[in-house]
Amino acid sequence: MNISDLQGKRVAALLSGGVDSSVAVHLLAEAGIKPDLWYIQIGPDRDQTDFTCTIEEDLEMARAVAHKYGLPLQTIDLHNDYWERVVDYTIDRVGRGLTPNPDVMCNRLIKFGVFDERVGHDYDVIATGHYATTEFDSEGRTWLCTSPDPVKDQTDFLAQLETWQLEKACFPIGHLPKSEVRAIAEREHLSAAHRKDSQGICFLGKINYNDYIRKYLGEKPGPVIDEATGKTIGQHRGLWFHTIGQRKGLGFGGGPWYVIRKDMEQNILYVANGFDTAEQYSDSFTSAAFHALTVNPFTEAGKEYPITLKIRHTPEFTAATVIRQPDGSLAFHTERPLQGVAPGQFVVLYDKQHHRCYGSAEITSSSKTPA
Repeated sequence: MNISDLQGKRVAALLSGGVDSSVAVHLLAEAGIKPDLWYIQIGPDRDQTDFTCTIEEDLEMARAVAHKYGLPLQTIDLHNDYWERVVDYTIDRVGRGLTPNPDVMCNRLIKFGVFDERVGHDYDVIATGHYATTEFDSEGRTWLCTSPDPVKDQTDFLAQLETWQLEKACFPIGHLPKSEVRAIAEREHLSAAHRKDSQGICFLGKINYNDYIRKYLGEKPGPVIDEATGKTIGQHRGLWFHTIGQRKGLGFGGGPWYVIRKDMEQNILYVANGFDTAEQYSDSFTSAAFHALTVNPFTEAGKEYPITLKIRHTPEFTAATVIRQPDGSLAFHTERPLQGVAPGQFVVLYDKQHHRCYGSAEITSSSKTPA
């Protein structure tokens, strides 16, 4: 939904205190739209009240934007909901050796989920500062489409939305490159104009990721084995501290070493030695059933469909083919091998022009590219 479609509609704008949502509010106000502003409050621990996600600074920035445009700002505490629906999901997946994406689930379950359950149902539109666009097809269906800024494009973070959530969403800055968003913020003297983009997982705040995982999953030492030689080169403290494709932080001499797989039953971490080794790459993998944003274009079992895809948040799209299996799962073959394909990741599917986003699916297994 574009700003031009919002006249006469009840609009809620999610304001984080960052430059992107601040400019989104500016563009709405400039178009004569007067949204209600909402700040979603979450925190690092279900029992912790001293939030470390820069909440006071965020709120100060958000209040400045609300004051500038004379708009009401309200806060909604979704702390416990975030823990129960996103953090528990993350800890559970990590503990099972998977590679989850809490940002994807936050958008589906919190920003467009619990928020709508609590207050969003009173609005026709929920506007956010995401870098994404939408368009209608000839049948009036809403499609999620990419931003012209490939570095900032966030369609991959939105690819688990339900159809009704996408139909209700508006992304006012989605058609702009980040440089122009910054320029607008400076020109309009917005308080967040020079604020750095947030990095990492918000609920952690300033907490070290491994320390956080250790708090809830503990340690479980086991051998680290060189896949090529079968030799044990050291010990890990728990498979959940490592991700497929990881290079930094392994601490073994004679590297570089890359994590290539995890044996959860035997508690073994397998690594490969050297730069750009074949063991790091996969060109074939499978996923669970497909989650469609608008309609499922992969309806015929056994048929090969040309697509482009992403398995992580990068500017690049990879050409691939996908085949629907009889049980509804998907099998992928990529034009070029991908580094660090891991179970639990979301593969995000696009058309051949990587314009429309079809949806996403959770990766279940991968095959290594032959040397």
